[in-house]
Amino acid sequence: QLQFVESGGGLVQPGGSLRLSCAASGFRVDDYAIGWFRQAPGKAREGISSISISGGSTHYVDSVKGRFTISRDNAKNTVYLQMNSLKPEDTAVYYCAAALEYYGGSYYEGYYDYWGQGTQVTVSS
Repeated sequence: QLQFVESGGGLVQPGGSLRLSCAASGFRVDDYAIGWFRQAPGKAREGISSISISGGSTHYVDSVKGRFTISRDNAKNTVYLQMNSLKPEDTAVYYCAAALEYYGGSYYEGYYDYWGQGTQVTVSS
């Protein structure tokens, strides 16, 4: 079965950090560009970061730029989203997804073939 298994979500205070992981199962993550998405309560899912197949190109939306870092460890078949300086407005379910090509700042969900199950991130004091 081809899937991502996500981990690393949880409850954190404002200003804190979390690292989300997505471990690929049944496929090689180094064959794919990766995107991270999130869905806040009552809102549509939005793309927030992406990384190219080589890892040489990344994109961040303005709301997370400078605070979040996307990375990949192809040897571990895993991708990561390091989230620092978290804010209450970062509260959402976070998803990773894999696409055959890198689309930079375009987060059209139809480009992405495999999705993680989502992990809850709650930022609250």
